[in-house]
Amino acid sequence: TDLPRSPPAAAEPRHASPAAPRRLREQLRMAGPLRQVRGGEGRAEPATGAAPARDTRAPLRFDYERFRRSLRHPVRGGRPGEDPETRARRMKIREMMKFAWDNYKQYALGKNELRPLTKNGHIGNMFGGLRGATVIDALDTLYIMELEEEFQEAKKWVEKSFDLNVNGEASLFEVNIRYIGGLLATYYLTGEEVFKSKALELGEKLLPAFNTPTGIPRGVINLGRQDTRFLFSPFSGMSWSWGWASAGSSILAEFGTLHLEFLHLSELSGNPVFAEKASTSHLVLNKVEKPQGLYPNFLSPVTGNWVQHHVSIGGLGDSFYEYLIKSWLMSDKKDLEAKKMYDDALEAIEKHLVKKSAGGLTYIAEWRGGILDHKMGHLACFSGGMIALGAEHSGAERRQRHMDLAAEITNTCHESYARSDTKLGPEAFRFDAGSEAMATRLSERYYILRPEVVESYLYLWRLTHNPKYRQWGWEVVTALEKHCRVEAGFSGIRDVYTTTPTHDNMQQSFFLAETLKYLYLLFCEDDVLSLDDWVFNTEAHPLPVNHTNFKAAVQQ
Repeated sequence: TDLPRSPPAAAEPRHASPAAPRRLREQLRMAGPLRQVRGGEGRAEPATGAAPARDTRAPLRFDYERFRRSLRHPVRGGRPGEDPETRARRMKIREMMKFAWDNYKQYALGKNELRPLTKNGHIGNMFGGLRGATVIDALDTLYIMELEEEFQEAKKWVEKSFDLNVNGEASLFEVNIRYIGGLLATYYLTGEEVFKSKALELGEKLLPAFNTPTGIPRGVINLGRQDTRFLFSPFSGMSWSWGWASAGSSILAEFGTLHLEFLHLSELSGNPVFAEKASTSHLVLNKVEKPQGLYPNFLSPVTGNWVQHHVSIGGLGDSFYEYLIKSWLMSDKKDLEAKKMYDDALEAIEKHLVKKSAGGLTYIAEWRGGILDHKMGHLACFSGGMIALGAEHSGAERRQRHMDLAAEITNTCHESYARSDTKLGPEAFRFDAGSEAMATRLSERYYILRPEVVESYLYLWRLTHNPKYRQWGWEVVTALEKHCRVEAGFSGIRDVYTTTPTHDNMQQSFFLAETLKYLYLLFCEDDVLSLDDWVFNTEAHPLPVNHTNFKAAVQQ
């Protein structure tokens, strides 16, 4: 039975899906601690075997100036002459970012998100006691948009108020993509040491999650300081699986979305432990048999075997595939293992999951033990951009086929927006019962300021320069202004199919990290955060392509 459901009044995990992970959304709304799974595979484990990252805060030899000289384009671009309309649209998006930040600063600075209707802050229980998620997520966007005063405000908060000595249960995945990703990106953009030191210190706190029989990390980590953990909490430094995850399993999109950030932690510290931990997942996944070549979403961190045969390019799976192709690109196309894993996975997805509706819309279905579920989540709409990015680096025949597929999927996701009354897309849309690209369940009608559709618009624009992608992006800007902008910020809405929607009172941190950044870049020249130099993590934090082997330079 599908009853009307409010969007979650909490920070929303990137990979949450409308099926079983609905329980995660409900759990994250709870004020209490995350449920620990005791016994069997879900048992919490102490951090005794975690390799210490001893030298991460010692004086480092990473040559920042040499790194900056290696970039092929100025970070903020060369800004040649451009048409006035494009500039005006970009400046409008910049104004939206300033509005979102100013209200967060006024009403919620130091909290994780702004509640714009009630004009207060929200903390939630996803980040283990860490604060300022919106600050960390916004830093690189403020910098790229040249909002200098606002960037300095954010930097000052990090310097004076960002406390890592916290004790609470955190999502390994969310802390990595938002906090570590945001801090690393801002360090690479600015060279300011505070961002590097905070990233390395926080990265150290995540290492105990990998202390499992397979090296596949568990999803939840207590961030208490491991060297004094027993002084104030019996759970510090321990990790466990999500209470709702099947049989104490780890989630593909969580343990598969660490590679980019952890390689850079090793790059900056000279300590290989981070890269070694993140690389374990590829070793385990290459050993286990894949049903039809597909990667299910749940894997046991104890046995290294699949727990369920549910496959999704949306929630629970999404960014695993994204990080395969991006790992190859970030390595300056040297990580051939990641490239092969991506190519093989995409081939299986094409063969088994890509479908065309009666109305001619291409979509990627979900797979449950061989039975297809004909729906796409908003989260799956990143895949158009990913497939286009991978196609750019393929042979001629494959390139054309994948560019066509990327354009078709992106068009389908655009249709999910165009067919709603607000011109914003629902959390999930279906291709059954005569409906196409529309939510058929009341519980899937909400929009929480998600970025995945405009993310694909950006990649398709950069790789084709078809003006429709800029036009589609501007339609999203117009819809956000009309339906999501409120007196004190931006809010998600509960139903995209009514022109008088109810707001959910949450300005998600990823709205500043991703949605507004991708929209802004859509109206920039291609050399602003050029794809030649940068790879975006799954929270849109730019990490540099390794043109020069700085890791070798550190170790020599």
